[in-house]
Amino acid sequence: MSIFLETVGTNKLTPKQILTDPVLFLAFGFGSGLARKAPGTFGTVAAIPLYCMFAQTELLLYSILTLLVTGVGVWLCGVAADKLGEHDFGGIVWDEIAGYLITLWLVPFSWAAVFWGFVLFRIFDIAKPWPIRWIDRHVHGGLGIMLDDVLAGVFAGVLLWLMAGQGWLS
Repeated sequence: MSIFLETVGTNKLTPKQILTDPVLFLAFGFGSGLARKAPGTFGTVAAIPLYCMFAQTELLLYSILTLLVTGVGVWLCGVAADKLGEHDFGGIVWDEIAGYLITLWLVPFSWAAVFWGFVLFRIFDIAKPWPIRWIDRHVHGGLGIMLDDVLAGVFAGVLLWLMAGQGWLS
């Protein structure tokens, strides 16, 4: 049995179709969303190199890039869901990438921040405390796919920022 999905979504797209379609390739987190188990976790792992590149820039550029990833994600995830014929298919992980970038937005780079940002973001993304769960169930389309992960990133980012302020990430 393969660790990757054999067909994807109601429209039964193949991994080759996902990887060769630019919109789907990005929506599936450069292919990481094709993982059969825990695609959101694999999508968040795929965000780490992107974060490491963004973290080398000034805060203003990091902010612009993160807002761009998030804004484009609304369109990207909506189009991907339409192509798959399924709303918020688990393999669409661009929202995890944006959420992870948001988590680390205002925290100085450290490997501890990379690790704890990952852990905190995954906890909030999986547990979906209020109002994240409500948004996940009631907001549809590309905005709905993105918004719950954006909020999970904000919640995780606040905790990470507090941890950094206490010197726990040094």
